[in-house]
Amino acid sequence: MDIGIIGSGVVGQTLGAALAGKGHAVVVGTRDAGKLKEWAEKTGGRARVGSFADAASHGEIVINATSGRGSLEALQMAGADRLKDKVLIDISNPLDFSKGFPPSLFISNTESLGEKIQAAFPASRVVKTLNTVSAVVMADPGKVGGGEHDLFVCGNDAAAKSRVTGLLKSWFGWKHVVDLGDITTARGTEMYLPLWVRLYGKLNIPAFNIHVVT
Repeated sequence: MDIGIIGSGVVGQTLGAALAGKGHAVVVGTRDAGKLKEWAEKTGGRARVGSFADAASHGEIVINATSGRGSLEALQMAGADRLKDKVLIDISNPLDFSKGFPPSLFISNTESLGEKIQAAFPASRVVKTLNTVSAVVMADPGKVGGGEHDLFVCGNDAAAKSRVTGLLKSWFGWKHVVDLGDITTARGTEMYLPLWVRLYGKLNIPAFNIHVVT
């Protein structure tokens, strides 16, 4: 599958390497393609680095792996026309580090970053997911308790959510994916981040997650 990743930080590199390792053709979009030359070489040529527009054009599926502050600008640079009619997996979070650590949220309660992205790109099929776990767990849920824990999907397009759920299972081995509902439910997953940060501070490891039991 052709996959475009917008964002070249730890999350973008982790997912890009994992997907390339499974034989997918990956293009990671960044403002500075030169900085990931060695990373791309380590994928054996299965991943390459380009602009945000290159990644958006390449991807049958596009992943937004940018930091929350830069998401809308990066996606605008990628181009609405290149993202039109595509499934856009949004894993960003509205973290605000302006006052140091721990971060707060610059969007919460009555809106989410996922909603802002869907509103800005109405022709794209935005699915919010993977934003409640660390990069290492995104790509390998087995790092936590053998994978017996939960991931969430949010979005307005039922078919897109179903497809993404299937991809999460086939790409990375996720077993439990909970469909929370439309894109407004991304408010809940994004507002979970302050608790995630506190848990990380307590546990001092990134390989943890939650499991919903009824």
